[in-house]
Amino acid sequence: QEQLVESGGGLVQPGGSLRLSCAASGFIFSDYHMSWYRQVPGKQRELVAVIAQDGGNTHYADSAKGRFTISRDNAKNTVYLQMTNLTPEDTADYYCAFRRPITQQLVWGQGTRVTVSS
Repeated sequence: QEQLVESGGGLVQPGGSLRLSCAASGFIFSDYHMSWYRQVPGKQRELVAVIAQDGGNTHYADSAKGRFTISRDNAKNTVYLQMTNLTPEDTADYYCAFRRPITQQLVWGQGTRVTVSS
C-alpha cells in the first residue's frame, strides 16, 4: 500500500527557512512526478511545487518561485521542499502527493504543519 510520510514542519520566524521531507513507500517512487501542496484551514488546498520523475523538471506556484526549491532523492524514496525567506502567509499544512496511474487519483500524506510567526 502506498504511503507518504511528511516531516520537518514547525514554528519559524519570518525570514527563516525550513526543509520539509516526504518519505515514500509502497510504490515505485522513481516512476512518478511528486508534488507538494499546502492548505490553510478553511481554504482550498493549493499546489506549491512539482518535480518530474528524474528531478530534471520542476514547476512552482507563483507564491513559491524564487523562495522554495523542490528536489528528490530516488535512492532514498524521498522528496524535499526547501523553503526560504518564509512569511506569515506561508503558514499552512503542507502535504506531498502523487497521482495513481489510470485513475489519476491523488494520494496524500498526513501533512506537516508550518507556522511562520514572530
